[in-house]
Amino acid sequence: MADQKTPGQTDGRPNRRKVREGTVVSNAMNKTAIVSVVERVRHPRYAKTVQRTKRLYVHDETNDTRIGDRVRVQETRPLSKLKRWRLVEVLERAK
Repeated sequence: MADQKTPGQTDGRPNRRKVREGTVVSNAMNKTAIVSVVERVRHPRYAKTVQRTKRLYVHDETNDTRIGDRVRVQETRPLSKLKRWRLVEVLERAK
């Protein structure tokens, strides 16, 4: 009974890790970058689209990000006091 799967569920993790895309705003730290992620949500009462910005501390093992790069990041276990995300790939280099 405990090993039954719901339809569409694979053998992997039950909850997939969150993936976000954003822009690198700081890379001054060693193996860490700060990525700004913009989320667009509808206001519940006024139905206007509102932008919310979050700054995510991202683990960048190779220090290859530069300010202005568009990157994809993925949620991970806590790596330090603030870092909970890791760099997956650089989508677009800064011009």
